Amino acid sequence: MENAFGQPQNVVVFGGSSDIARALTKKLCAARAHTVILAGRNKTLLNEAAEEAHEYGATKTDVVLFDAEDPSSAERTVSEAFEKVSDQVDLVVIAVGLLGDQHADEDSASACARIITVNVTWPVAALAEIRRRLVAQGSGRILVMSSAAAIRVRSNAYLYGGAKAGLDRLCTGLAQSLEGTGVTLQILRPAVVRTKMTTGLDEPPFTTGPNEVAENVLRGLASGDAVIWSPPILRYVFFVLRHLPTPIWRKVADR
Repeated sequence: MENAFGQPQNVVVFGGSSDIARALTKKLCAARAHTVILAGRNKTLLNEAAEEAHEYGATKTDVVLFDAEDPSSAERTVSEAFEKVSDQVDLVVIAVGLLGDQHADEDSASACARIITVNVTWPVAALAEIRRRLVAQGSGRILVMSSAAAIRVRSNAYLYGGAKAGLDRLCTGLAQSLEGTGVTLQILRPAVVRTKMTTGLDEPPFTTGPNEVAENVLRGLASGDAVIWSPPILRYVFFVLRHLPTPIWRKVADR
C-alpha cells in the first residue's frame, strides 16, 4: 500500500528497461518505493534496471520477460508481475513503445502492423487485466506513457503519432470508467525525449531528457493531474497547435 505520504511502495513497470522507465524507477525508489517488478523483452537491460532500483532504495526487485509484438502474452505477463509483488500493487507504469521509421515503414504492411501492435494492441490488452486486478483490490494507480505527438498527428510521423493517439484516446475513456472504483489512470504526454529510441534524430523545440520527464511524472503523481505534460508548458503550446487551421498546421508540423 502507499505510505503515509501517498507515495507508491509496490510498483510494476511494463517496458521497464526503457530510458524513461529507468529514470522514473530510480526516482520512485528514492521516494520510498521498496518493491519494483520490471517487465520487458531484454533480460540483460532489465537486470541492470533492477540493480539500479536496489541502489536507489528498493528492497525487492524481480523481472518478467515478454514480447509486446505478441498481444496474447499480455494477460500472462500482467498476472506474473502482480504475483511477484505478493501484495497490493500501488502503481502500474506502461512504458511500452516503438517509434519505428516512418519513411521505411509506411509501405510495409508488416511494419505498420508491428507499430500498432506494440504501441496500442499490447498495452490495451494489458490494461484489461490491470484494470480487473486493481478494481478487485479497490485501489491503485496506472500511468500510461502516451506522447505529445498523439494530440495532433503529423503527416511525416503518422504511424507512431496515430498509434499513440489511439492509446491516448482509449485511456481518456478508461480513466473516466474508473471513477468511483478507488483506481485512477493518468496519461503521460512527453515531447521528444533524448533516449536510445531517438538517437540520431533532430531535436525539435521542447526536447528533454529522461530525468526531466521522471521529475515531471513525480510532480504529476503527487498532484493527481489526469494528464502529465513534459515539459509542462506543452499543455499551453498544444492548446494553440491543436486549433491551428490545417494549412498552417502542415507548415509548422512538417518542418
